[in-house]
Amino acid sequence: MPNLDDILEHIGEFDLFQKRAFFLICLLSAAFAPVYIGVVFLGFIPEHRCLNPGVAELSRRCGWTLEEELNYTVPKGEAFIQQCMRYDVDWNATELSCTNTLENFSHLNGSIPLTTCQDGWLYDSSIQSIVSEFDLVCKDSWKLDVFQACVNVGFCLGSVYVGYIADRFGRKTSVLITTLVTTIAGVLVAVAPNYIWTVIFRFMQGLVGKGSWTAGYILITEIVGASYRRTVAILYQAAFAIGLLILDALAYAIPHWRWLQLAVTLPTFLLLLYYWCLPESPRWLLSRGQNAKAMEIVGDIAKKNKKTLPPYFESINLEEDNEKDAKQNPSVLDLVRTPQMRKYTLILMYNWFTSAITYQGLIMHVGISGDNVYLDFLYSSIVEFPAAAILIFTTERVGRRYPWAVANLMAGIACLVAAFTPEDMHWLKIIAASLGRLGITMAFEMVCFVNTELYPTFLRNLGVMVCSSLCDFGGIISPFVVYRLTEIWHQLPLLVFTVVAIIAAGSVLLLPETKGRNLPETIDDVENFHRYHTKQLK
Repeated sequence: MPNLDDILEHIGEFDLFQKRAFFLICLLSAAFAPVYIGVVFLGFIPEHRCLNPGVAELSRRCGWTLEEELNYTVPKGEAFIQQCMRYDVDWNATELSCTNTLENFSHLNGSIPLTTCQDGWLYDSSIQSIVSEFDLVCKDSWKLDVFQACVNVGFCLGSVYVGYIADRFGRKTSVLITTLVTTIAGVLVAVAPNYIWTVIFRFMQGLVGKGSWTAGYILITEIVGASYRRTVAILYQAAFAIGLLILDALAYAIPHWRWLQLAVTLPTFLLLLYYWCLPESPRWLLSRGQNAKAMEIVGDIAKKNKKTLPPYFESINLEEDNEKDAKQNPSVLDLVRTPQMRKYTLILMYNWFTSAITYQGLIMHVGISGDNVYLDFLYSSIVEFPAAAILIFTTERVGRRYPWAVANLMAGIACLVAAFTPEDMHWLKIIAASLGRLGITMAFEMVCFVNTELYPTFLRNLGVMVCSSLCDFGGIISPFVVYRLTEIWHQLPLLVFTVVAIIAAGSVLLLPETKGRNLPETIDDVENFHRYHTKQLK
C-alpha cells in the first residue's frame, strides 16, 4: 500500500500549495522572535545615575548645569559605584560655596562617605524600558534576569502539554490555540501595572510561545516531500532571523517598551486567519485513522498544484505505523541504558545546552555592550541568513559532524577574540561577535535535526524532547551569566561562551556521521552501528 511520500512525488513535493503554506508558517516563526529574545529591547539598561536630593537647593542657587550637579551627587570611579552609590552628604547644610569643588572641601579631608542609592535614579530619557520604569538596577538588577528567565521556564514546562495538544487534537489546532494565547499574553505584558504582573504574563507567553513555533515546524515538514524536508526545516528557522530584524527596526522607531510590546504583538492576531488558510497535516490525520479527511487534503494539494492524483492511490497508510514500533514502549531509561545510547544522550544534551546559552547570551550581551545597540543587533542578526545557506549546501555534501564541530569551534574562538579586542577597535569586536553568532546559529540548527537521526524510531520523539529540555535550561541561566558576570568584568560572559562552545566542538566528533545512513529502528541498531551500516550498504 502506498504511503504519503509516494503520493507527494506525483502531486508535488514542494509545489504551489506547499510554497504558500510555507510562506504563511514562516510568519509564525518570525513572530516568535520577540517572544524568545525581546528582553534585549524591553529590558534595555539605559544610562543611569543615583540621585542625591541633598544637593538640589545648592544646585538651584548656584545655577549649576546637570553635569555640575552630578559632580556632587555621584562618586567618581567604577561604573557600578557611579550608578548605585551617592555621597552621604547634605551639601545644602555645608559651607560649600558655588565656587568650591570637591577637591578643596577641606572639612571632609578628602574622604567623603558613600551610601546606597535611596532616592531613585536619573535615567537616559531617550529610552524607556522595564529597567527604568521599575528601577531594576543595583540591588534589584537580578529582577531583569528573572524577567528573561521566566519565559524560558515557561518554554520548559509548556513543551510537554503543547506537544500533547499537537498529537491529540492536531497540528493546525495547536497552532491556532497557542498563537491566540501567546498574543493575549503579549498584550497583557504591555499593560501590566507592575513588575510582578509583567513577569507573570511573560511566563504565560513562554508556556505556549515555543509550542506555537514547534507546532508550525512540525506542520510544514509534514506536508512537503521527503527530499525537501531538511531544506524547509532550515529555512523555517531562518525566518526567525527575519523576525529579529523586524524587532530591531521597531525598537529603533519605538523607544518605549510598552508601545514596542504592542507593536510586535498586535499583528500576530492576524495569524488566527490560518484557520481558513492552512490545512491540517494529512500525516497526523492518517495517524488518527482519519483517512477520508487526509485524502480530501491530498486531493486539494493536487488541485492547487495543478496535478492529477493517480487513480491507483485510492488509500494510503503512514509508513511509520508498523507492528515493530507498536510493540516497543519508549522509556526515559532507554536513553541511558546502553553505552552508545548513553553517549549520544549526554553529548546531545550538552550541545542543546551550549547552543541555547551561547545563542541567547550573545544576543543579550549586544544589549549591554554600549555603542549603538541597534546597529550591533542588526549586524549580528544578518549573519543568520548565510548560516542557513551554508547548512543547506554542506550537510548533504560534507556530512553533519565536521560542519557542526567547526561551527561550535568558530563560535568559541570568535567569542575569545571579541573578549580581548580593545574597546577602540569596536569594528573588530562586532565582526568577531557576528562570526560567533554565525557559528552558534549553525550549531543550533544542526543539533535540531541530527538529534532525530541518531535515535531509533520508537524513541525519536522522546529523545528529542528530553535532550532539548537542556535548551530551555540554558535559556534560563543565560541572563544570569550575562548580567551578573558583566558586573565582575564586562567580557567575562564571552569567556564562558568560549569554553562551553569549544568543549561542544570536541564532543560532536565523538558522534557517528549520519549522512547517507538509514535511520535506526532499534537500540541494537544504534549499539551495533558499524555492522548495521554495513548491512544497509549491501
